[in-house]
Amino acid sequence: MANRFVSPKKLLQTALLRSLSTRPLNSAAPSSLTAASPLTLEEKPITTTTTPFTTTTTSSNSIINLDDTKSLFSSLSTTKLLRSAINLHAAAVEPMVDLGMWVMNSKLMDTGLLRGVIRHTFFDHFCAGENPAEACRKVSEISDSGLRGMLVYALEHAGDNESCDRNLDGFLRTVEAAKSLPRSSVSCVIVKITAICPIGLLKRVSDLLRWEYKNESFQLLWKLNTLPIFSDSSPFYHTPRKPDPLTQEEEQDLYLGHQRLQELCEKCLEANVPLSIDAEDTSVQPSIDYFTYSAAIRYNKDDNPIVYGTIQSYLKDAKERLHSASSAAEKMGVPMGFKLVRGAYMSSERKLASSLGVESPIHNTIDQTHACFNDCATFMLEKTANGSGAVVLATHNLESGTKAAEKARELGIEKEKQKLQFAQLYGMADALSFGLRNAGFQVSKYMPFGPVELVMPYLLRRAEENRGLLSASTLDRQLLRKELQSRLKAAII
Repeated sequence: MANRFVSPKKLLQTALLRSLSTRPLNSAAPSSLTAASPLTLEEKPITTTTTPFTTTTTSSNSIINLDDTKSLFSSLSTTKLLRSAINLHAAAVEPMVDLGMWVMNSKLMDTGLLRGVIRHTFFDHFCAGENPAEACRKVSEISDSGLRGMLVYALEHAGDNESCDRNLDGFLRTVEAAKSLPRSSVSCVIVKITAICPIGLLKRVSDLLRWEYKNESFQLLWKLNTLPIFSDSSPFYHTPRKPDPLTQEEEQDLYLGHQRLQELCEKCLEANVPLSIDAEDTSVQPSIDYFTYSAAIRYNKDDNPIVYGTIQSYLKDAKERLHSASSAAEKMGVPMGFKLVRGAYMSSERKLASSLGVESPIHNTIDQTHACFNDCATFMLEKTANGSGAVVLATHNLESGTKAAEKARELGIEKEKQKLQFAQLYGMADALSFGLRNAGFQVSKYMPFGPVELVMPYLLRRAEENRGLLSASTLDRQLLRKELQSRLKAAII
């Protein structure tokens, strides 16, 4: 039998029809009420409540217009839109996420075929590649769409100095790669302190910092100048008893950790690329803030914050810590940059608190988290408007994004001002990213990259912590379907 020729246009139409037939566009579905940390945009979810969503997503006088999908997705090819829709639909099915996590944790990943499938589906959708060169190509692609890239060498939780040194080399190569791109296309490089300082040591340092805060007579002779790390509402249950002092070897390892961060800061300063330090869980966050703030005091000069810290607004002490650190930095004449996220460790934090029989450090309701994020955003926008500090608002939440954009306009913050940026995860919340872009704001994508086998632990934890975020991506999926339907109709007609 002769092979029947089917035109590429017909194949595309068939694929589109199959993709769009999964649910009527106007059916009720929950809207996305989550945010990135975006990277952890840091993002990052708390998705305990949902509200009905219709295709009329914004009012006529809203600063962010999501109704015009043609304008939103004009820079994306139909093939790109279709792949995004398929990946987001798959990621929204919890059994598929469970299966994917099981597969990625199993020996099946040793087979070339399955590894290739993962590499060319979810990895390609949510990651920017396996090396700096691939990540830079992705940054160039989104730059053509009017977005910027946050380069994230996605390694964390190093166990020894050898691993830390190896990871540092990867971060330094990331900064070097960023220098090859137009400055306007890269907003920052991201680092996790647990990748360049052994995590066991960071837990020890966090214990000692907590004990010092609660006991004024307790002094840490190795402690560098820093900003306030705690508030009275911070969680202290990680340190139930007085910790042993650092050994001489631990003090040397701590010094090496500072040296690695300083080398990275020097590299970023030379390249004029900000360094954003991600937040992690509360067992190590005090030491992360200690590293961040001591580096900021040294490198943030002349109204040019090179080092950015991260505040997770799902924590009950977030607002107080932000206020105290920001105020102290201002008094010291240190321009401080902050990335605001909702948070990425909800499940593990609550499990630990519950196992210890103590109150969770995370807000009890999603509304409290939303309110905290919005209050912190307002505080930082007012600081930025007054010429003090800089802020990255990492959110997937349409309401938070809209309120922040309107507040920025009210305060007269110039849309092109580099000290205000919005951010979303790569592969997610594209509608919000493009809506903010169309409103004239600087918008970045949190773009993790690295060899599949090395990034896998990071991806697995992101999948576990972000399963609510993925399943709540209804807004993106509906807007993608709307635009795909429109393009399909145009192609048929």
